[in-house]
Amino acid sequence: MAGDKKTEAENPEKKFSRRAFVVGGGTVLAGGALTAVSGATATAAQGTPKNVINYPLSAKYLVYDSKHCAGCLNCMMACSMVHEGATSLSLARIQVHRAVLNKYPQDIIKNVCRQCPEPLCVDNCPTGACHVSAANGNVRMIDKEKCIGCQTCMRSCPYSPHRPIWNPATRKVSKCDLCVDTPYYNKKGGPDGTQACVEICPANALAIVDKLPDQADNRGYDRNLQPPPKKMPPMGAPGAKPKSKTPAPKTPAN
Repeated sequence: MAGDKKTEAENPEKKFSRRAFVVGGGTVLAGGALTAVSGATATAAQGTPKNVINYPLSAKYLVYDSKHCAGCLNCMMACSMVHEGATSLSLARIQVHRAVLNKYPQDIIKNVCRQCPEPLCVDNCPTGACHVSAANGNVRMIDKEKCIGCQTCMRSCPYSPHRPIWNPATRKVSKCDLCVDTPYYNKKGGPDGTQACVEICPANALAIVDKLPDQADNRGYDRNLQPPPKKMPPMGAPGAKPKSKTPAPKTPAN
């Protein structure tokens, strides 16, 4: 299983990102409709590290349960609201789309920032805007003041669609920061706080974990988040002893 990682065999001239599709005029269905994706998923050229740096691991990771995601897009709307002050699917840092040709549970796909152990977005950023924040549990995040809008982080992201997203209004890039910088959120975010997407999900299909997920494919991030079923109590009135079987009457001997 190759996950959603980009491959060199993909032809960038025939691919485009769902993010670019939405920003460039793609139709977003209102209400509970899912983001429409036309054609193949996008790819940008896979980034390559320019430096060999041992980055500290992130303290927390966002994972999901594809079997229970209903595709309601509440997570996307909450993400854009707490970060940008407005609901906008194109500015959400978590991405959900319908893969109409896939079978359940892969017909609804979540794309979350993986907080990579070797973040190419950080490694290739020319200004240091994309960085590992030691003050916030080593979360990989973007300093908007330092971002020059070169989109190097977007091209460097080895996953499709790329996790850093473009804001055409500010001409800067942003990405999931586990709600570290959420000026419109009335709760403390960050790795030790609350994440808006996790809090709002009605299906409990999102969670924060401490251990680095398996990086081989999506299975490390797509996991069973539902609690085990409760043991059913014995039938009958509470505390009642089970009734013993009444022996059949004996037939009198002739």
